[in-house]
Amino acid sequence: MTDGTGRAVTLSDVASAAGVSISTASKALNDRNDVAASTKARVLAIAEQMSFTPNVMARGLLAGRTGTVGLLTSDLEGRFMIPILMGAEDAFGEGRVNVFLCDARGDAIREQHHLRELLSRRVDGIIVVGRQTDPRRSLGQELPVPVVYAYAPSDDPRDVSLTPDNVAGGRLAVEHLIACGRTRIAHVSGDPSYAAARDRLAGARAALSDAGLAMVGEPMFSEWTEHWGRDAGAMLLRQHPDIDAIFCGSDQIARGVLDIARDLDRTVPDDLAVIGYDNWELLAENSRPGLTSIDANLQQLGRRAAELVFAAIDGKERAAGEQRMPVRLVIRGSTIARR
Repeated sequence: MTDGTGRAVTLSDVASAAGVSISTASKALNDRNDVAASTKARVLAIAEQMSFTPNVMARGLLAGRTGTVGLLTSDLEGRFMIPILMGAEDAFGEGRVNVFLCDARGDAIREQHHLRELLSRRVDGIIVVGRQTDPRRSLGQELPVPVVYAYAPSDDPRDVSLTPDNVAGGRLAVEHLIACGRTRIAHVSGDPSYAAARDRLAGARAALSDAGLAMVGEPMFSEWTEHWGRDAGAMLLRQHPDIDAIFCGSDQIARGVLDIARDLDRTVPDDLAVIGYDNWELLAENSRPGLTSIDANLQQLGRRAAELVFAAIDGKERAAGEQRMPVRLVIRGSTIARR
């Protein structure tokens, strides 16, 4: 609730009204035993009177903690890293937590150096962000602080990992195409050694099977580039001129498909629907027409990773293993349903 001026009531406001320190107010609200019963009752009563809602992120910042979290990545320049960082920083900011950001650049030795540096700074927890959704090597179980793996899951099932649900994303893409009246659907994707490529195909095939349909031709794999999208799109449209939809494994590939469709006088979306993946807004919103895409909700994934770090700092139980986070469909002009 606000204090009448539009400003949210803070823990500092409650502490001031109760005549205690912020630390004592925090302990009272967290039902700590090292606070006198009368003080605890006074703080709780004032908090209720002021309609104060404790910030779940701030609860972890008790005595003996540094209020810092390490974010260890292997791809600082990567497009997937930025929204994850933004989501985590949003959550950290609510609890006034400082973030130490380290880029290992995909190098295991550099990663170990950064890890030692973070631990020497006595961070309260660490988020490890991978560059792709394939499992990565665990940092181990002997670290003195909680660790959450984001985007790339740990290869150790005892760790806590968050990754986008690419199988669900592939299914969602094809279900949307079918809902738009498309029945002759082909698939173009990137490097098949990537788990993301395989998972998106698995979801697409499941959706086709459930609808009693088969994929047109074999799925085509190569690079995650617009150039590959143009080449693959040209081959598909010449070999299978009756296809009415193409599900692309990335937005870059989809942009290439849109280009070649225009060159071959195929009208999108009237006689060919195209859907991408990743919802890279710079590409999707500036495509002609705007590109429908699957959004991996990476900012929400980053926020959830931060929440799990704070839960561990608070001593709460966390479910180990890989948790697949939901994705969402963003509809634009490249898949408008036929009339």
